[in-house]
Parts: sequence; C-alpha cells; structure tokens
Amino acid sequence: MSQEPQKAEGEKVTGEKAEVTPATVGEIGLAEDLARADLYGLLAALLHRPPAQDLLDRIAASSTEPDDSTALASVWLNLVTLTKNSQAGDWRKEYDANFVGVGRPNVFLNGSYFMAGHLNEKPLVEVRRALQNFGLEASDSVSETEDHLAALCEVMRYLIAGDDVAVSNLTNQKIFFNTHIRSWYEDCCDAIENSPETHFYLPVALLMREFFAIEAQGFDML
Repeated sequence: MSQEPQKAEGEKVTGEKAEVTPATVGEIGLAEDLARADLYGLLAALLHRPPAQDLLDRIAASSTEPDDSTALASVWLNLVTLTKNSQAGDWRKEYDANFVGVGRPNVFLNGSYFMAGHLNEKPLVEVRRALQNFGLEASDSVSETEDHLAALCEVMRYLIAGDDVAVSNLTNQKIFFNTHIRSWYEDCCDAIENSPETHFYLPVALLMREFFAIEAQGFDML
C-alpha cells in the first residue's frame, strides 16, 4: 500500500490523520456501526490492561434500556451493575491474577495459544500479515503480541471506524473476524468464566461471547 503505515495500539489506532475515536466514528458510519466500533473499543480497553476508575465510572453511568430483553442487553446490564459496585483497584488485582501472574497466567488472551497450542505460532504470523496488508503496524509501546485479543478487537474497531473505505469495510471485517477471532473466542470465554479467581471479568467474558456471536451471525448473512 502506498499510504504510511498506521499503528494499532491497545486502545486506539493512530496514524498521520486524527485518532479514530467514538466522536469521529459517529461522523463516518451509521449508528449501528458506531455501537459496534464502541463495543470493540471497550473490550479492547478492558482486556489490554486493568480499567482505570474513569472508565469504570463511564460504564456505570451509561444508559440502559429496561425494556430491552435481548441477551446482549442483559449481559451489558450485568457489567454496568458490577462497575457501580467496584473500584479500579479490585479490577487490577483480578486482572493481574488471571492475565499476568508469575510465570504462566491463569488465562491466555492470545489467538496462537488457542489455535495452535503455544504462543507465537503461525496464527500470530498470519495476523501480522493481515495487518501489513491493511497498512497497520503494532506500536512499539505495546508489549502484547498482535494476536492478543485486545489488539484484535482494536483492529476490528479500525476496520469499522476507519475512513479509508479500501481497508475499513464489511468484507475485511468479515475476513479478519472469521480468520483471527471466530474459531477460538468461545474457548477463551470459557477459560475466563472457569477461572476460580474471576469475578469482575465474568460479565466481560459474557458480553464478549454474546457480542461475538451476534457478529458471527451477521457476517454469515452477508
């Protein structure tokens, strides 16, 4: 691609142009795409590092629709309720215990682990090849590999919210999701839900499971 590579980070994708944020997404896409991009961005933020208190406060203050009986609305309400009754320090302890740990973490968030059985395997190479084709590159400030679930969610956000329609389009969204997320996200959700030290990240896993199932169904209808 002739464009300068843009950098995919844990919580945002940056480039020579303005950062892709919820505000700019709203100017580019439809309301449904805004909601999808925001949800991918939120999952990326929650999985990349323990959430800061201001993020928890924003989730807690978010609007809910009491007449919305969908499964996605239900798991979202669970997350909102939990953030109203927790502090960032609690989330940090659980994040470190589950996803960092000393030596082997309780739960891996990397596609290579679930798809190939080990870290830094062929699935990581394939993600890097896809990012190269999109004109994206990982930020030097991010320690996680590109197959980390937070990074994959951020790429999906960019493919929805980016202003280059040659890259950010439904075709690329479908291919990237089906290739790099779809085959293993349920196993990852299972691992989070089954970890004995999981409390705060349980509704995150439930939200991720439900949202990704909706995404998969939507892509199947294309």
